[in-house]
Amino acid sequence: LKVLKLEPQAVPKDSKAAASSNLSMNQTLEGHNGSVVCVTWNAAYRKLTTSDENGLIIVWMLYKGVWFEEMINNRNKSVVRAMRWTAHGQ
Repeated sequence: LKVLKLEPQAVPKDSKAAASSNLSMNQTLEGHNGSVVCVTWNAAYRKLTTSDENGLIIVWMLYKGVWFEEMINNRNKSVVRAMRWTAHGQ
């Protein structure tokens, strides 16, 4: 799974140019052996949750600019195809 972060560049108000962005992060998250079928972003806690075709769920946390596995849940053959964080980030 590849994680990219784009930082928007400021465009002067009198400019007719389209806003552009700079790539500020490019990291491959390794942990899934199967194809990733679901990715959910937790804005409140800045975490990423992924699930693959084999039932593996990983919660990723960003620490000092690098993504780490915070929690792994292997559901074996029970595949999670949709996930959602609550409004409070839980």
